[in-house]
Amino acid sequence: MPGLCEPSPPCPATPAGLIPDDRPYDLLIIGGGINGTAIARAAALAGERVLLVERDDLAQATSSASTKLIHGGLRYLEHRQFKLVREALAERAILLRTAPHLVRPMEFRLPHAPSMRPWWMVRIGLYLYDLFAAGGGLPRSRAVPLDDAILAADHGTGFSYWDAWVDDSRLVVLNALGAAEAGADIQTRTRFVDAVRQGPVWRAALQTADNKVTVAARRVVNAAGPWVEQVLSNGLDRRGQYRIRLVRGSHLILRRQLPHHHALILQQPDRRIIFIIPYQGDWTLVGTTDFAVDDPSDNRISAQETAYLLAAANRYLRDPVGQADIVGDFAGIRPLFDDGRDEASAVTRDYRLELDADGPPLLSVFGGKLTTARHLADMVLGRLGINGGDTSALPLPGGDMADFDMFRQAARCRWPFLDGQTLDRLAGAYGTRLERWMQGAGTIADLGIDFGHGLSQREVDYLVQTEWARSSDDILWRRTRLGLRFDAGQVARLDAYLREQAP
Repeated sequence: MPGLCEPSPPCPATPAGLIPDDRPYDLLIIGGGINGTAIARAAALAGERVLLVERDDLAQATSSASTKLIHGGLRYLEHRQFKLVREALAERAILLRTAPHLVRPMEFRLPHAPSMRPWWMVRIGLYLYDLFAAGGGLPRSRAVPLDDAILAADHGTGFSYWDAWVDDSRLVVLNALGAAEAGADIQTRTRFVDAVRQGPVWRAALQTADNKVTVAARRVVNAAGPWVEQVLSNGLDRRGQYRIRLVRGSHLILRRQLPHHHALILQQPDRRIIFIIPYQGDWTLVGTTDFAVDDPSDNRISAQETAYLLAAANRYLRDPVGQADIVGDFAGIRPLFDDGRDEASAVTRDYRLELDADGPPLLSVFGGKLTTARHLADMVLGRLGINGGDTSALPLPGGDMADFDMFRQAARCRWPFLDGQTLDRLAGAYGTRLERWMQGAGTIADLGIDFGHGLSQREVDYLVQTEWARSSDDILWRRTRLGLRFDAGQVARLDAYLREQAP
């Protein structure tokens, strides 16, 4: 099995520096979220010299604050967004094949609520969902009795259908890693300041931690997510044709654990739906809201949203949940393409690409979603006239395996000194790349310092050297998802180690 039996090549080093501006990049990408990193990967594989700049950490904003789903969007059918659903379901199938360690099938149960949508309407919607997903490898939907112990007695019938779950921030990091291994220069903690057209190139000013540098690029892609309009107006002196709607999606993490492995999708009187999803083994994720905001940085859940999510769950639960059950929360700002609809929940989750070809090309991305980022990258390359870069059959780093369960079992045999919870986390996060930093480890002592909850010195060193991690937040909240488990003392110890190792 790849990564478990054969020696692995050395880990790629994080690019050391920027190319001077007298050697233009083919493509400068602004933004290190899912869209920016997917575009970087595709363009680098197409043979382009790529520079991606991110002012913070990879996936630090919207792309680490999703509902963690790879899905077609069942509710989008109600708004007749058939093209988006079909495209997203095709991408779901691709991700299940190319990232089987990271993207996992998940069953969803939908209690029937006749006062909200009649039985025939839901059944037709699920039939269309199955039709669009044909050949995707997941079971078809069906009517089922709902015997979930947590549901109130009057929610005893409903439907079952399948979608997929993902660790969103790791999906971003793996796209960036794939881009870097194909030759892209990924620079985090590097802020795009501004750029001007000069002849055949853009001259872009970038602010790093140490100084201000200038680079040249033949094309620029503005994939700044919620900041796409700010980058256009403040950094590029442009006003785009399209507009975005900033919509906050908030989530609660509850200590209450679902007594099963499937998720619930719950209809609400306002015709929205809420997901209740098993999360990290010990908790339950409840989300999401659609709350219009004006500021891309307004990413804190409000008391109003907290009350809404608790009430939404309690409409269906036998035993109510409340403030005492909340162990954490998070919120992200979705930069939705403004299609003119009044209700935020009805605004399209599709994207638009705006190309300014008045000189060296500038392409701006408006909207998009986690599931369709790979397809969006294909469309970006096409609009820019870049041939190649097809990633539909290329595994993401660590995804070169036939079957994840077989891989996980082989990993347990290879490293029996790891506890089951830690091994499952590592196998899911790194896939076959686990061998790259576990190679030669025969005992737990070989992994160095134990920072707690299975996070070892060897893993931390790998994340710093290879995955652009710099701080404890990068590691605990966006690389390993161990943040909820660490106490203040453990975080301080990790911070101290990172300071000692910093160049």
